[in-house]
Amino acid sequence: MQFKNLEILYFLALLIIPVLVHLFQLQKFVKIPFTNVAFLKKLIQQTRKSSRIKKWLILTTRLFLFLAILIAFSQPYFSDNKNNKKQHTFIYLDNSLSTNTKGEKGNLLKVVAQEIIENTSEKDLYSLQTNSDSYYNISKSELKNILLNINNSSEKLDLSTVLLKIDDKASSKTNTLNKNILISDFQNTYINMFTNVTQRFSTIKLNSSQKNNISIDSVFISKTNASNFTLNVVVKNQGVKQDNIPIAIYNNTKLISKQSFPIDEDSKKTIQFTIQNQFNFSGKIDITFSDTFSFDNKFYFNLKTNKKVNVLSIGNDTKFLSKIYNKEEFNFTNFTLQNVNYNAISKQQIIILNEIENLPEILIESLILFSKNGGNLTIIPNENSTINSYNSLLSKLSSEKITTKKEGSLKITNINYNHPLFKNVFSKKATNFQYPTVQSYFPISSKNSSNIVSFENNIPFISQINTNSGKIYWVSSAINKNNSNFLNSPLIVPVFYNFAKLSFKHAQIYYRIGKENSIDIETKLDKDAILTIATPETSFIPLQQTYQNKVTIKTNKQPLKAGLYTILKEKDTIQNLAFNYPKKESSLSFMDLNELKKENKNITISNSVKDTFNKINKKNEVHWLWKWFLALAIVSLLLEILILKFYKP
Repeated sequence: MQFKNLEILYFLALLIIPVLVHLFQLQKFVKIPFTNVAFLKKLIQQTRKSSRIKKWLILTTRLFLFLAILIAFSQPYFSDNKNNKKQHTFIYLDNSLSTNTKGEKGNLLKVVAQEIIENTSEKDLYSLQTNSDSYYNISKSELKNILLNINNSSEKLDLSTVLLKIDDKASSKTNTLNKNILISDFQNTYINMFTNVTQRFSTIKLNSSQKNNISIDSVFISKTNASNFTLNVVVKNQGVKQDNIPIAIYNNTKLISKQSFPIDEDSKKTIQFTIQNQFNFSGKIDITFSDTFSFDNKFYFNLKTNKKVNVLSIGNDTKFLSKIYNKEEFNFTNFTLQNVNYNAISKQQIIILNEIENLPEILIESLILFSKNGGNLTIIPNENSTINSYNSLLSKLSSEKITTKKEGSLKITNINYNHPLFKNVFSKKATNFQYPTVQSYFPISSKNSSNIVSFENNIPFISQINTNSGKIYWVSSAINKNNSNFLNSPLIVPVFYNFAKLSFKHAQIYYRIGKENSIDIETKLDKDAILTIATPETSFIPLQQTYQNKVTIKTNKQPLKAGLYTILKEKDTIQNLAFNYPKKESSLSFMDLNELKKENKNITISNSVKDTFNKINKKNEVHWLWKWFLALAIVSLLLEILILKFYKP
């Protein structure tokens, strides 16, 4: 038994007063003379004995009366919760796209939200964490309003982040009893995420009633000619074999083509469409099929003829460059040092300094302005380069410096496969690589640069120098035939091809929501002007950086919905973009909670929201006893009255 007002019990000491009154109460007896009192002796003894019993009964009833009143005012109660602490429940509710599916009772997210509303207690405080929002120390009524309006989100919150938030909130609350509940489908979740969990929490798994899903995995273009192109749609099936699945392609709202296809169990299949060339194609692919997830049955893409990348080479012979930079993708121009057209520099996306001995001051100033306006530089030194002229250029753009030339043959052996320059270049790491060599090279300090290709002694052969504007690629050795055989290496093509391709990031045919995407827009903006990304229903301002001839925009947190978007300059359409949901949201890979429980004893598995909250509410349920003690006080008072009135000694 516990007491709400424990200090009232100090007044129990006052119960000594009626005891003292009864024990030391003095009576004066009057003597009356009788001639013979022998016959009264027996009667006197019986009367005194009965009077003593009556006094003790009255004392007992009065003590019970006062005792019951004091205990009633102290408000006693029974509860399984032995701590006099506030109850706080932290709820993580997974509202990712994968919870937008049917369960046994209906839509998973909507059903579980309603069950939380029905089973939470009015007395407790709550914190609610979803993938998109956080709400702390809210009442049940506030929690109810939030849950009634909850929707699925394309944002994904890693469970390890949720567990860190649970630890943080628990440590920041004193005199509070914390309960933690994780409600999720545990999609793409692994046991090692829970290895360092110290807080106790309950898990509730949301299970879909359907176990088959067909999704559009990706889209790519092939076999392009003057009149048409082939659109390849990669479809993924998770589950049993399916036949006659309808698929259609639209240009905006206009139906372009339609067909049906079968697909084998747990497999991928490429569906091909031959489509007539069009200047702008804002495409939507739609699969009509009832499966676990509906959001991945639609896929958006945008096709537009991209402008060619402008590449300028200044310096020595560039036969190998003219072969790499074909006329279909690039506008390639070559100037000798004496014939440079300085007016053309600002129109380029990348400039290659090809083995120049000494950089003139006028060229250095033009290149500095070009780089600060977002242009990329590739620098290849000459065997006899003047170090000071190159450092004069680099010192204005970065903290890197070229050091004295080193002589001696070195093999080029190490490739940084994770660098963006080699993305999608290698299917696997090369093991039988014919290593090219150099006879001399100019080392560079590596304070603010990253290696792309390195020598056998781990000194960079090709490195990327980081600046606040355009990129600088430093090739530390002359690559002419007298100094190196790098021109004969298979690396030469992907390296220089991607130097140019990455210098201007044309819009891709589609982007994924939730990833950082960088897009270059060839346009000029006035001061304080901005670009916006919009649909007919909504718009947002992306992170953007303005250069002389382009604007680089980046998307990450937005957009949140898949669809076709437009880049607007005020009210003018500059370009169209297509965004799709992440592929991992279509996965039917879910964690087995029974395996999780074996690994961590702090985790409790529950089958339903109702059972979980019933256990919490039952443990915190309070049974008040003050009414019973008040009744005892009344009974004691009645007994005293009855004794005084009817008990005659």
